[in-house]
Amino acid sequence: MRAIIAKRVDSGSPDTAEIRELARAADYEVLGEVTQSRSADPALQLGEGKAEELAELAAATDAEAVIFDNRLGPYQTYNLGQLLPEGVEVLDRFTLILEIFGQRARTRKAQLQVELAELRYELPRVEAKVSLAKREEHPGFMGLGEYDESRERDIKDRISRIRDELERIERTEEQRRERRRASGFDLVALAGYTNAGKSTLLRRLAAELDVEENAELHPDLEATAESEDRLFTTLGTTTRRAEVGVRDVLVTDTVGFISDLPHWLVESFKSTLDSVYRADLVLLVVDVSEPIEEIHEKLVTCHDTLYERNEAPIVTVLNKIDRLEEDELAEKREALSALAPEPVAVSARDGIGVDRLRDRIDRELPDWERERLVLPMTDDTMSLVSWIHDNAAVDDVTYGEDDVHVSFSARPSVVSRARSRAGELAAAADSG
Repeated sequence: MRAIIAKRVDSGSPDTAEIRELARAADYEVLGEVTQSRSADPALQLGEGKAEELAELAAATDAEAVIFDNRLGPYQTYNLGQLLPEGVEVLDRFTLILEIFGQRARTRKAQLQVELAELRYELPRVEAKVSLAKREEHPGFMGLGEYDESRERDIKDRISRIRDELERIERTEEQRRERRRASGFDLVALAGYTNAGKSTLLRRLAAELDVEENAELHPDLEATAESEDRLFTTLGTTTRRAEVGVRDVLVTDTVGFISDLPHWLVESFKSTLDSVYRADLVLLVVDVSEPIEEIHEKLVTCHDTLYERNEAPIVTVLNKIDRLEEDELAEKREALSALAPEPVAVSARDGIGVDRLRDRIDRELPDWERERLVLPMTDDTMSLVSWIHDNAAVDDVTYGEDDVHVSFSARPSVVSRARSRAGELAAAADSG
């Protein structure tokens, strides 16, 4: 679809780079833009003259939509719709983001989160209609249509039902995470702003495929997040096994942060961030090729979000170093040292520094324990030995006439489970 970008700022020069990228992510072709630096107009967001200029540009380019990088109230949306050529749709930043989410939602969880965000966006507008209509004692106001109190109740009921279903899904996912931990997997989450290169890094770390591989995957594996230069390529979470020394590591890529998101939208997708909050290690991926002021601002926002509930260590990954000269990278490292101590610099696209990142992941994850078990020779002993091989790093297995000695290193949970199963074997052997 053809679109015009509009943006108003209180002061300074309006930057439309991100809203253009968002429009592109939603498959809009941006034909032009209208910007203004002034206080917001209550009726049109832009001043009357600029709004008329916007309408003229929309007509001249035969645009199908006008996309504001500002938040529009229902009254402003209606007035702009009246001013623009007939059939031109009016969207603001947040309705555009919801449109992108709706296009990308594939799983039940993602679809529910999109619907929850849409309902949260609609609810205050419906409440405003009901309140103003009651106050004015007529069924509509300012040409915005009929109000219906039942719609307000329906939205609130649907929000409650979605929350309940998302909680059930999250309980199932938490059980899956705990089963993975019990099986010896360390859980690593990728966090950071959208387009920082998280999906490319996941593909670089993934043990099952190469960065450029597009072959069909085994049906038991999740499709790896695409590596496109587009915002919001990843909406849901994607988890893949990674090669990190002798460890079995699962890395999860999540939906990226984006600037200037309202609380209701962040809240709608908070269950997606549970993969970050409940990981053993978080890799905070940053596009180091961006201006230092922008990186600094994004790191502050990420820290505010991640440290709120996260207890796992956080390692900052400075990605896209292939776009910088060494001296510029060194300057940015120094400028960011307070927010990003001991970062790992990589190029996920080219694979530069990824081995150093694997080493850092190995160091930061919980220490493994060493154990040596003496197992009685029973019919079930080889099953336990095989399980230890699958879930630990085995140093030695010695077979005697009546017992088996197994030396290995593993996560504490795996060691504990191996001890428990060894105790069951010993008890069964004694009773026999």
